[in-house]
Amino acid sequence: MQENHSVIIEQRKKITVNGVECVKAFSEVKITLTLIGGEKLHVAGTDLKITGFVKANGTFTAEGNVTGVSYGGKTFTYKLFR
Repeated sequence: MQENHSVIIEQRKKITVNGVECVKAFSEVKITLTLIGGEKLHVAGTDLKITGFVKANGTFTAEGNVTGVSYGGKTFTYKLFR
């Protein structure tokens, strides 16, 4: 079952994701989020910093240089940027 979520990227400097269950892993170059429903969302970039996460409503924000976003794990990947 896939739950609704949204991803907003502002000028590749700020990313906001709704529908986040937890932050699975993070570093300055990659953030891995688990979305409600279990799907993974990977954010790639440089100088990435988490600026907020409200578990109660599933809102996540980060800043830095966003270079890519992909869904899934080993079997399914969908790149939004190249």
